[in-house]
Amino acid sequence: MKPTVRHIDEVSGGWLSEALGVRVRSVRAEPIGTGQTSATYRLAIDSDACPSSLVIKFAAGDDATCRRVATGHRSEVGFYQSLAASLGVRTPSCWYGSIDEDGSRFTLVVDDLAPWRPGRQIDGCNLAQATAAVRYLAALHASRWNDSSLHEIDFLVPVTGERAVFLGELARRATDAFIDRYGSRLDADDNATLRAVAGKLVEWQLCRERPFAMVHGDFRPDNLLFSPDGSGVVAVDWQTLTVTLPARDLSYFVGTALDPAQRRAVERDLVAVYHRELSDRGVMAYSLEQCFADYRIGQLQGPMITVLGSMTSAEDRGQATDEMFLIMAERSCAAIRELDSLGALQS
Repeated sequence: MKPTVRHIDEVSGGWLSEALGVRVRSVRAEPIGTGQTSATYRLAIDSDACPSSLVIKFAAGDDATCRRVATGHRSEVGFYQSLAASLGVRTPSCWYGSIDEDGSRFTLVVDDLAPWRPGRQIDGCNLAQATAAVRYLAALHASRWNDSSLHEIDFLVPVTGERAVFLGELARRATDAFIDRYGSRLDADDNATLRAVAGKLVEWQLCRERPFAMVHGDFRPDNLLFSPDGSGVVAVDWQTLTVTLPARDLSYFVGTALDPAQRRAVERDLVAVYHRELSDRGVMAYSLEQCFADYRIGQLQGPMITVLGSMTSAEDRGQATDEMFLIMAERSCAAIRELDSLGALQS
């Protein structure tokens, strides 16, 4: 079994030489990213046989925390090792991947895509960035649209009845904890929407058997790299990978990345861009009307991932992390009410 890293101090020139199979004279590490359960560093490398800069990512936190998110570790390592090359989207090339038997610890070394820069959830996206992002999503989804072989991949946890109940109960507890922590900073409508969504998550997860595709699950600005001119995008952080209703990614991105006024002005156009890209990539028998209906229902992804993310986030989170979770909750709750997503779930 290939070794995993627990702390950046372990990453020496010797360690990297063994991991990459090339001679590395020296390496320096600089922290990057805002991950809640993983640590990410840019590596400045002195070597004649590999890039001068790569990115390393590994599990962070105590053993109990790492075990709690082991499913996510397996998904991300599996994605880079088994799936990334089969998709119609750009992803960083993987130079090294390892994971412990229980999934609690992992290590990935991937391409550094600088000068592409990560987005910021708090800042949101402009229209050019949002358009590039939904096109990327359509390309990702179209590449494995209704592909039954996805159900045979062991690290892609299926949305079964049992798992829906498990996640629904977990999200209900996470919602209670989220409101205990942030409820005084949210208005009454948002608190009520969070509780209403928590009560419907089991039903919601099972409401659409088709279409299905490989879904990123946490597709938002912090997990995207944008080209300098804003016209290109690459997704990273594949720990929430699953197979389910594709529009959940679209809804989550538009509902949490754009403030309500901006979203209202452009959401139908963005859904149309996504649908047109699907059609151009060969997805048939999926109307724009059905796509928008799925977009309405998919908005429940926002509160679910927000409260679950808050539950797994480090306890010593700072003000910026709190603001991120609050903005995501406020934006997604507003979208759910305006689009009557809970009502659409009953239709």
